[in-house]
Amino acid sequence: MSAPEELRYTEEHEWVATRDGDVVRVGITDYAQDQLGDVVFVDLPEAGKAVTAGEPFGEVESTKSVSELFAPVDGEVVAVNDAVGDSPELINSDPYGEGWLVEIRVSDADAVAGLLDADAYNRLTAG
Repeated sequence: MSAPEELRYTEEHEWVATRDGDVVRVGITDYAQDQLGDVVFVDLPEAGKAVTAGEPFGEVESTKSVSELFAPVDGEVVAVNDAVGDSPELINSDPYGEGWLVEIRVSDADAVAGLLDADAYNRLTAG
C-alpha cells in the first residue's frame, strides 16, 4: 500500500488534497481502511462546522471497530461526501477517490505544508 505522492498525510491516517485556493479534501488512507476492515457506517459533520487540527470531527465504524476521525487542519467544513453516508464501502474500494469524506476551508493554508509527505507517511506505516 503506497501513499499517493501528491497528497499530504497525518499520523492519524488521514490524507489531505489541496483543492481550489484555501479548500482541502480529506479522507482516510488506504492503510487505515485496510486496518479497519469493512467500513459499515460513517458519522461526518455538517457543512458549516468549525474543526480544529488534531481534534475529532467524526467517526468511521467497521466490522472490527469504531475509529475517530481527526481534523488535519483548522478550518470550516464546506462540503460533505454524502455518497459515503449512503455507501460507506466506498472508503474501502476507493479511499483516495470516491471515498473522500469532507472538504475544509483552511484557516491557515501553510498548515497543509506542515503535514507528512508521502515518504514520511510510508515510513510511518512501514513499522
